Amino acid sequence: MPILSEITLYPIKSCAGIALQVATLTREGLMTQQIYDREWMVVDAAGHCLTQREHPRMALITPRLQTGTLELSAPGMERLLLDLRQPDPQHAPTIMTQVWDDAVLAYDCDAATAAWISAAVGAPCRLVRFHAHAERKVSEKWTAGIAASTLFSDGYPVLLAGAASLDDLNEKLRRAGRAALPMNRFRPNLVIAGIAAFEEDYVATFQFGDATLKPVKPCPRCPMPAVDQASGIVGPDPMDILQSYRAKPELGGAICFGMNCIVADGAGQQLRVGQEIGVALAF
Repeated sequence: MPILSEITLYPIKSCAGIALQVATLTREGLMTQQIYDREWMVVDAAGHCLTQREHPRMALITPRLQTGTLELSAPGMERLLLDLRQPDPQHAPTIMTQVWDDAVLAYDCDAATAAWISAAVGAPCRLVRFHAHAERKVSEKWTAGIAASTLFSDGYPVLLAGAASLDDLNEKLRRAGRAALPMNRFRPNLVIAGIAAFEEDYVATFQFGDATLKPVKPCPRCPMPAVDQASGIVGPDPMDILQSYRAKPELGGAICFGMNCIVADGAGQQLRVGQEIGVALAF
C-alpha cells in the first residue's frame, strides 16, 4: 500500500528545509504554524531570486520553528529571528521581485536582516517575503486549464517524488562506483513509498484522505542535486546517470526527477507521515 513517508517544508527558497510529521495542504503548497512553503526568498539588488545553483552555501541556512518566530542559523553566525506576524500591507516596505519569468510583489527585509543573509550567502542580497496582496499563477499549459497558484517555488505548489525512484537512481550510481544520494538532493515536499520506481510519472491523482493532488508536469533538473545539502559543497553531479534514462521528450529532452503537483481538492486538509495514499493511474 502506498504511504506518505516524508514531508518537508522549505520556508526560504533554496535554503534548508524542515522535516515535518504533519502539514496542512493549501492551494499554494504546504503550511505549518502559519509558515508556508517557499514564503521567503533571497534576492539580489535587482530583486532577482538567488538559488543554490550559483550560491551552494544557501543549503547551510537552516530554519527552525519557534513560537511566533522563524529562527535562522548558518555556520559561524549568530542566529537570526524572523517575526512571523504578517507585515502591514499598507505601510511595510516592498520590492518587486523576479522569479524566473514572473514579477512578484514582496515585503522587503530590514537592513540588519539583509546584512545577516548577505554574510550567510557570501554575496550582497536581501531576504523578501511573499506579499499578502500578491498572486502568482502557475502555467495552465500543464494543468489542462485548471487554475492554480504558488508562492516562490520554481513553478508549482507541491513537488512529489517516489522513494523507489531514488532507490533506482542509487543502484545505478553504485554500479558506476559512485556514492548513493539522499532524497534531500532533489528537495521534494512529499515522498511516497510503496509505488514502483518513477510510477509517479504516470499517476492521474494521489488521494490523501479527503485531499487530492494532481501531478501535472515532470520536474526538470538543474545542477542543484550535485550540492551536498549537509556541507554546501558541490560534488559529483548525478545528471550524467539520469541523462541515460530520464530525458523527457515532452520537455525538449530535459532531465526529470519528481512530479510537480497542484491541489485538485481538499485544501485545508492535513497530511501525515505514515498515512495511506490512494493512487489512480492515468491509463
